[in-house]
Amino acid sequence: MIRQILNKSESLAIGELSRRTGVNIETIRYYERVGVLPSPRRNESGRRLYGPFESRALSFVRRARELGFTLDEVRALLALSGDDGEDACTEVRQLAADHLVDVRAKIADLRAMERVLAGAVQRCDSGEWPGCPLIDALSADRPLRAGRSRDRARLSRVAPV
Repeated sequence: MIRQILNKSESLAIGELSRRTGVNIETIRYYERVGVLPSPRRNESGRRLYGPFESRALSFVRRARELGFTLDEVRALLALSGDDGEDACTEVRQLAADHLVDVRAKIADLRAMERVLAGAVQRCDSGEWPGCPLIDALSADRPLRAGRSRDRARLSRVAPV
């Protein structure tokens, strides 16, 4: 994406950008530091100045993060957002489809955690077990559920920002 040239009346301080986008000031600075957002231009005293480009990009990042995309995925989506055409759409769709698989896996993991916790609470409520079933469940030698790891290889298809 190409940064637009802005006049001073279109410039926002970081606090105003934060209020308009709903993103914490420290989070904005973090996104700049890790390269999710470009460094903003600065005024003579060194204060950050933001315009419509940065505001739109930050809103995009916030919405993507609300959907659970990782920062690497957000970088890839931002890079693709500047591309026109079917190829970009195909890559975005693939990123979203891969992310949907991860979301569904997390939901399955949460359901499994719910079953374990509900069973332990039910055993506590019954009073039939000696000791504390919750402590017993947490002290078990075996894992309560199989964890899932995210496959980051799909991001290698998209050049970093």
